[in-house]
Amino acid sequence: MTKQLLIYENAVPISAAAHADVSVRTGYNWNFAAQLNSVPVLVPEMEPACAEMPIVFTGQADSLTPVALMGLQSGENLFVTADGGWSGRYIPAFLRRYPFVFAETGADGKTLTLCIDEAYEGVNRAGRGERLFDSEGTRTQYLGNMLKFTTDYQTQHNLTRAFCQTLTELALLEPAVATVTRADGTTATLTGFQRVNRDKLAALPDDRLAEMFRNGMLGLIYFHIASLGHLAALGQRDTRTAAPSDAPAQPAEESAQA
Repeated sequence: MTKQLLIYENAVPISAAAHADVSVRTGYNWNFAAQLNSVPVLVPEMEPACAEMPIVFTGQADSLTPVALMGLQSGENLFVTADGGWSGRYIPAFLRRYPFVFAETGADGKTLTLCIDEAYEGVNRAGRGERLFDSEGTRTQYLGNMLKFTTDYQTQHNLTRAFCQTLTELALLEPAVATVTRADGTTATLTGFQRVNRDKLAALPDDRLAEMFRNGMLGLIYFHIASLGHLAALGQRDTRTAAPSDAPAQPAEESAQA
């Protein structure tokens, strides 16, 4: 499978034949995400993520996706430290899922196969981390846990798409531009994203607002709105002097869906 989903370079189906002696070590180094200025977030994540990350929307129609902003320019993640650590309190599930991912296989494209990115530096045959299979070729508890995590991620991804479809149907989104001041006094301009228009939200019929309150969508919208207050804090994370750029930064978009 060619590079897709922002960080996956060589995702291949997991099998006992190919990965009998493979171990995976994760959580010690986040350098694989160091060049991501945004990542997709799922609806269950919007509450914890909104406490420290701006959440905006990118894409159109079926590709509309909520993303957490983590940098002010392309190729920059201000949550990844110089030594590969993570400086925030919350780590998006998109990153915690790595190096695992589902790929659509089969003639109808509806069969999901668990894959692993063999290009990830934590994938090894030296016994570092967690084994995928035991000596008898049976799936380990670790691999079972990651299969469940990835399955849950896929389910939540579908719920997130439904939320985005509602925003589109109600025409609640508007293009937005944000100018953020860095710690050194320079500014960065972010474009290419959308946000909820509060006036359009307030103009919805009372019965529709009541329905959205009951199904949780209204809460998700307010998590998004509240998170925009972290744009200024994101600028203060950038303690480096940025080189001037002729083009405004844009949140990265997922190039393919899981």
